[in-house]
Formats: sequence, C-alpha cells, structure tokens
Amino acid sequence: MAVPIRIHNVVKRFGSVRALDGVSLEVEAGELFFLLGPSGCGKTTLLRCLAGFCIPETGSVAIGERDVTNLPPHVRDTGMVFQSYALWPHLTLFENVAFGLEMRKIGPAEVRRRTLDALDRVHLLDRAQARPNQLSGGQQQRVALARALVVEPQCLLLDEPLSNLDAKLRLEMRTDIRRICKQAGLTAVYVTHDQKEALSIADRLAVMRDGRIEQTGTPAEVYRHPVNAFVAGFIGDGNFMDGTVLRDEGTILRIRTPAGLLAAAATADAPRPGASVRLCIRPEAFRFDHPPPGCPNRLSGRLLRTVYQGEIAQHELALATDAGAWEVRAFELNPRQPVAADETAVWVDPEQVIVLPGAAAGEEAPRA
Repeated sequence: MAVPIRIHNVVKRFGSVRALDGVSLEVEAGELFFLLGPSGCGKTTLLRCLAGFCIPETGSVAIGERDVTNLPPHVRDTGMVFQSYALWPHLTLFENVAFGLEMRKIGPAEVRRRTLDALDRVHLLDRAQARPNQLSGGQQQRVALARALVVEPQCLLLDEPLSNLDAKLRLEMRTDIRRICKQAGLTAVYVTHDQKEALSIADRLAVMRDGRIEQTGTPAEVYRHPVNAFVAGFIGDGNFMDGTVLRDEGTILRIRTPAGLLAAAATADAPRPGASVRLCIRPEAFRFDHPPPGCPNRLSGRLLRTVYQGEIAQHELALATDAGAWEVRAFELNPRQPVAADETAVWVDPEQVIVLPGAAAGEEAPRA
C-alpha cells in the first residue's frame, strides 16, 4: 500500500558545505515526485537521507507512520534504483531479481512467484534466463526496476536512472517507469537534472538550489507560474528583461522596459506600480502571425539565425530596445515560410508574459 513521505527541517553538512539547509517536503501516497535542480543543489543528498545512506544532523524523515530518521537502509522498507544498473553479470535476470528475496529468507515458492511477477511488470518475463550482457541498456534498467519492486517496498527511490541511456531509450523508459509505479501503487521519489523528464511524467516536482527548495508544484504550475528567475530559467527556456511596473489597469499590468511599454496579465498578487520586476517570455510565446487589433506587445528586429527541425523552427532574433539589441530565442511551430531576415515583427499575448520579482543587486538575468 502506498504511503506518504514527510521530511521536516532536514539539515545535512559535509564539512563546511551545507548540502541540505532546512529542507521540508511532503510527498503524498502514490505520487511520482521529482527532485530537480543543477549539480550540487542537494537533490541526491536528500534522496540518500530518505534511503538511509545519509543521516541528517537535524530534522526528521518519516515514511508512512514511521520515523526512519536514524534507521539503517535495510529496515526502511524502500526500494532503490541507482544510476548504474548494478546487476550481477554472472547471474540470470531471474537470479538477479530474486537475490533480495533470498537474502530475506523468503521461501522458494514465494520467491519464484514474486520474481516472475516483477519481471512480468517490466515486460521481461520471456527473458528470465538471459544474462545482463545479452540485454540493451533499457532492458537492464528494467531489470534494476524489477529488483527494487520485488521486495514490495513502501516507496521507490530512483537516482537519475535514465542518465546512462541514449535519447530514444530515455523517452521509452519515461513512460515505462510511470506505468510501473502506478501499476504497483508505489510512492516514488525520483532525482534528475533533466527538465523534460520531470515535466513529462511527474505528478509533482520540487526545484532545488543550494540545499533549499525553491518551489514545489505540478509540472504545469512550476512551468507557467515560476516563483523567481532561477526556477523560470531552469524549467524550460526563457527570455528575460528587467522593467518597472508603471500602472495596474485591473486585468493588465503596464511595465516600462528597454523594449518599450509591455503588458502582462495582472494577478491577485501582482506587484504595485513602481516595483522593479523581471519579465520572462518563453520562446514558444512569440507569435509570427498577424496580431489581433490593439495587441500591446509588438516587437520588431532582425533574424540572426534559424535552426529548422521540421515540426518546429528555432529562431534567434535581435529585437530593438533603447539599450541596444535584445537577443531572444523564439520557437515557431509548424513553420510554413521563411522569416524575413532584415525586419521581423513578433507579438506576445499578455497572458504569456511572466512577471517575476526584480533582480537582487548584482544578479544577472538567466540566459535563454
């Protein structure tokens, strides 16, 4: 049965480095929850605290109703899938998957039943007698999943399980991992630095930086409503520009920027007039067709270069501003004709302009 996970005010240091800085997090029963962030942000350390490989200096970790903060890994009732497959090369798939049950002194009949069931879940029942070197990377990762599932853990922990696979296999395994977790009814915590991986299969995710959680939410919430420029720049592409709120017209904010007066949709917590803000416009928000009457966000410039990919064209544009050219990335879906190189006009719906807190002193805008 799926159980919730509760992490409260966890601090973990390695020498003078504060790898986790008061992290609190709740994962609901049955969720596929992602920990996401750049290298060194603390996501793997947090997963290791869940697994029992790291013991925090302060704070608590609960799996279900049990406080497991100081318990060793083998009594936490978790299954772990590592970045490397860690399969025994001299054992068959059946023997690799059954190993954990045999170490728990489970009877032979039950070992066979549960091992075959686990291999069936990962669609490898017909390869039970094969050895790891006879499998593709994706199949080996499925065996690693089966080995974690066979012990019937309360939760599954995955540490960048797809990073060793090629792009095509990663796409296939994303769907498989979500299917397997949901069929097994598991609570799963998944560490990755791959934004697309997280956006495509997570129920919810947390973005981490410098040992802290910056934001949690569904993929759509975090992508469409990031809390700051770091999250906006890490989850997807973004074009950033600083500005000052000129006035609030109820449904529209008018913001003075080097590219002129831009409009953004006003929200309940919109910044007040006079506030410094940072705007983020996603590359896919730029439109190349004719704008509707009265559209406020019209920009012009010149085309620098285009990467044509069939269903999408990735343009780099130099848009005119008071401070010189603003170089942006703009994606055009289903491109039908070449974009004019000398003078290109684009527009952006105010609903697609993300308003973020202004930059701290000395902070540079994230790059698109």
